[in-house]
Amino acid sequence: MRQHSRREFFTTTAGALAAAAGNRPNILLLFPDQHRLDWTGANPRVPVRTPNLDALARRGARFTRALVASPLCAPSRACLATGKEYDRCRVPSNGHDYPLDQTTYYSLLRDSGYHVAGCGKFDLHKATLDWGLDGKRLLPQWGFSDGIDNAGKHDAIRSGALTPKDPYMAYLHRRQLAAMHVEDFGRRKDPSATFPTPLPEEAYCDNWVANNGLDLMRRFPGGKPWFLMVNFTGPHEPWDITRRMEESCRKITGFPQPNGSRQFSPETHLAIRQNYSAMVENIDRWVGIFVEELKRRGELDNTLVVYSSDHGEMLGDHDRWGKSVPYQPSVGVPLYVAGPGVRAGLVSEALVSVMDLAATFLDYAALPRPADMDSRSLRPLLEGKTRSHRDYVLSGLGGWRLVFDGRYKLIRGFGSAGLSRAGPPLTELPPLLFDLESDPLENANIATKARAEVERLSKRLGQTIMPARP
Repeated sequence: MRQHSRREFFTTTAGALAAAAGNRPNILLLFPDQHRLDWTGANPRVPVRTPNLDALARRGARFTRALVASPLCAPSRACLATGKEYDRCRVPSNGHDYPLDQTTYYSLLRDSGYHVAGCGKFDLHKATLDWGLDGKRLLPQWGFSDGIDNAGKHDAIRSGALTPKDPYMAYLHRRQLAAMHVEDFGRRKDPSATFPTPLPEEAYCDNWVANNGLDLMRRFPGGKPWFLMVNFTGPHEPWDITRRMEESCRKITGFPQPNGSRQFSPETHLAIRQNYSAMVENIDRWVGIFVEELKRRGELDNTLVVYSSDHGEMLGDHDRWGKSVPYQPSVGVPLYVAGPGVRAGLVSEALVSVMDLAATFLDYAALPRPADMDSRSLRPLLEGKTRSHRDYVLSGLGGWRLVFDGRYKLIRGFGSAGLSRAGPPLTELPPLLFDLESDPLENANIATKARAEVERLSKRLGQTIMPARP
């Protein structure tokens, strides 16, 4: 008799569980790139307008302590796809492709009967700048039934300035907009480039991605549950807003100046933050459009709607831009969930990781969580059955790691000059310890004053920082 493989056994078991579960919910995951935790309408100190995220929170749950497993595109998205912590996701940096022999939750959903679709910037093969002009080159191997994988902002320019390698640049070339777009990006040398893009509204990448998502949704097959992931390219820099977005954002002032930044004038920092906010508000507009489409389809009540991001953005805080560092603006992201069974108006301070969405989606799909997943389902939190989730959350990149217990955050292997990518012993760089209750901006390192906390949290990290293996 032929012995069944582990994958065959899992798929057979999952299929039986799913069949017994009956009416499984649809899942809509809206996933922008580089949206920091505090840049939503829930924060009264930042005048960004996100009425659709606010509505999502009223209808469901908002998490205030969501961290990513790694604050860089490819590792973070690999952690989500596989439901594993950074040290086990097998994508240590943007220079590595996602291993095709590693199971994704997308494939588990598809194998159990879901129609799995996605569009936008997946960032699961950043080492290989080739998406196929239809954007479908690796989607089946990752577990998707349909979709369009396009390049991120900089990858699109690097790969397709002259000859397109992804569907977005192919679209711009067909419309004779590519050269103009490439020239525009060439003028954006630093964050102070806040002038609008010359692209027409419909050709702006986030709008193009969102319309692809709606097209995918409208051709879903009937009679089966679906999963759709929409990967916006914004609010990732450069902050190339459209003329429509600029007309609105320049009227909004009152943004806090960056914490500890010396690079630009207050006026320039204001313009940068206006642009960043405009990109967030444009994505929020699309959140509302997708919700209206669900209503039109009669599927809102049976769809889990989730909004989060792969990492944050420093926006000049600590005199830094982008991500990749262990400060909260880089590792903290929004997380909103609404849908069947989710407690309305829930604001959760539970410690959660974005990679917990993998187990959450499997749970709602009535599928078992694989034994090798680190991801934990958020469903008990979402349904009000518990208020706690993890005792601590982890994040890391290159040579640094952090552990956060809800008050204290310990960072090992990170120097004041920047990342330690080689993976040195923990003791070679002094630890950083922040008390986020008394010092939410992480300005005072109290490691020498609170040695007991350093020792306690260090045990969670182990004795040595090891580089994540490909």
